[in-house]
Amino acid sequence: MFRILYPYYRFQKITEITREWLEVQELFALLLDVDSTIKYYHSDHVLPEIQKWIVEMQSLGINFCLLSNGRRKRISRIADELGLPFIAPAYKPFPFACRRIMRELDLDPQYTGLIGDQLFTDVLGANLAGIRSILVSPLRPEEEPFFARIKRPFERFLLKFDDTESLYSD
Repeated sequence: MFRILYPYYRFQKITEITREWLEVQELFALLLDVDSTIKYYHSDHVLPEIQKWIVEMQSLGINFCLLSNGRRKRISRIADELGLPFIAPAYKPFPFACRRIMRELDLDPQYTGLIGDQLFTDVLGANLAGIRSILVSPLRPEEEPFFARIKRPFERFLLKFDDTESLYSD
């Protein structure tokens, strides 16, 4: 019944996702959520280890795009820092922006995934758009605003029933 809320894959950290794993899964394009996925919520910069991971994956042929519900001006600065295309606000979980960016970048949904930290926006949005959802643990969730933190207990509850194979390294 709630299958649409469950991710295809789960990782503890985005940097645990390897090129080899992406190749096996046939994922060649990744849409990235921003806040609490690639940067701390109140930070203006992507974590250095995640910047390094993005550059490394790009050098191996993986395409990226930022897809955020954040304000355009703020997300554009982050996209410029990374040299990536973006859509903001994306209004996830609605799939329209996700589908639009895939058309604009000529990405095949079969080979595209969305990495994010929230079930009710990122995972649901990816699943509604017909691409594979990859859930990562949020970066410093205690720093998130109330409207984000209030959903976390419901997410934890739902994930107790998820039969997705966890790819956590611990």
